[in-house]
Amino acid sequence: MSPALMEQSGVTDRASTPVQVERRPTPYPYRAMLAVCSDLDLTPDARTYHECLRFLNTSETTSMGQGLGLEVGNTIYFDMAPDQFAYWNTDDAGRAMVRRLIRSGHIDCLHSFGDLAATRAQAARSLDDLDRHDCRLAVWIDHAVAPSNFGADIMCGSGDVPGSPVYHADLSAAFGIRYVWRGRVTSVTGQNVPRRLGGIFDPSHPVASAVTLARETAKGVLARRGHPKYVMHAPNAILKPVELRDGRPMVEFLRFNPHWAGVNRGETAMGLSEALTRRMCERLVRRGGIGVFYTHLGKFRQISEPFEAPARDAFRMLARFQADGEILVTTTRRLLDYCAALERVQIDASTSGDVTDLHVTAAAATGTVAPEPLDGLTVYVRDPARTRVFVDGRDMTAAITRNAADETGRASVSFPWPRLQFPAT
Repeated sequence: MSPALMEQSGVTDRASTPVQVERRPTPYPYRAMLAVCSDLDLTPDARTYHECLRFLNTSETTSMGQGLGLEVGNTIYFDMAPDQFAYWNTDDAGRAMVRRLIRSGHIDCLHSFGDLAATRAQAARSLDDLDRHDCRLAVWIDHAVAPSNFGADIMCGSGDVPGSPVYHADLSAAFGIRYVWRGRVTSVTGQNVPRRLGGIFDPSHPVASAVTLARETAKGVLARRGHPKYVMHAPNAILKPVELRDGRPMVEFLRFNPHWAGVNRGETAMGLSEALTRRMCERLVRRGGIGVFYTHLGKFRQISEPFEAPARDAFRMLARFQADGEILVTTTRRLLDYCAALERVQIDASTSGDVTDLHVTAAAATGTVAPEPLDGLTVYVRDPARTRVFVDGRDMTAAITRNAADETGRASVSFPWPRLQFPAT
């Protein structure tokens, strides 16, 4: 420990000994972590968009019943056909709603600039408007075959090709985009754990699930042979540093859909209950996985009931897993930030007598001015009551949570996980 840090921590008269500490894979007490990541395709209007989020994120009475009090985000795009909800399609009140939800964290992803955005000027107009209203987003998700997409092989676009009419990667990066999704989806339940194909085969659907299993097996074989389309599948990690075609560094992320008939089935509000099942949740918990669940909640049968009874029951089941301390449900941005912090934040530990000091370096983790978020970061320690925590030299001991032993039999300390506050209408 440096003399300066020793002075800040009060350790001046006893020698300290460096020790190794282990990070808990998920925030205490949860054994797994899940983001329901919905692309807004075909959402008809602002009222329906908001009501779905209100049902998922609040405990208020909604048109679909009592709200669930989860933490579920959504996506937004801009230039679309007039029959779909989008930023430039809605009225001033709808755009104000979008901006409130961005600032609260409940809209956390750009889903391209839309089917009709074909120029750099259109991208700049959208980003400038968000910037003018102090709205920031860090996650990009390619949309179908939108011209502004970043993907070159699956979600074909040219948003990162210098000289293209719709080139915007430089603008989007300056705006704050850090994470990109370019079409890669796996049937494997839970990432950031070893890749296992168990659970894909479903005895209730032997033929279709066997085909899905075969396809996922093939993806793994091709990934191990270096096939660029499937390179993320073999390690089964959520995050992978990548370069866009203009050489700009980004972090790509992987989504999953465990539906027995494949990743392109059950990825709607109508099919949600066939993919978001108790069997899937139990497997996610058993494996200790972290996952970004691929879906389109704006695709439903009737506007009067966007989430029908099976979908509502599936979400209620998920809410019980969270209430029981098994699965932490959060937004895509927060989950990706957590995974990045888990990998990149530096933690140096030392003991002096019976006291353990944790020195966390967040500001220098990415080489940028902004520090990595530390929400939920949990570290196993010998004695939580005798642990002090310093973040970038500042004593943050009073802010940490001291945790009893978890399922591994080890105690820990953690940074709080504050809930997002859904904005009032």
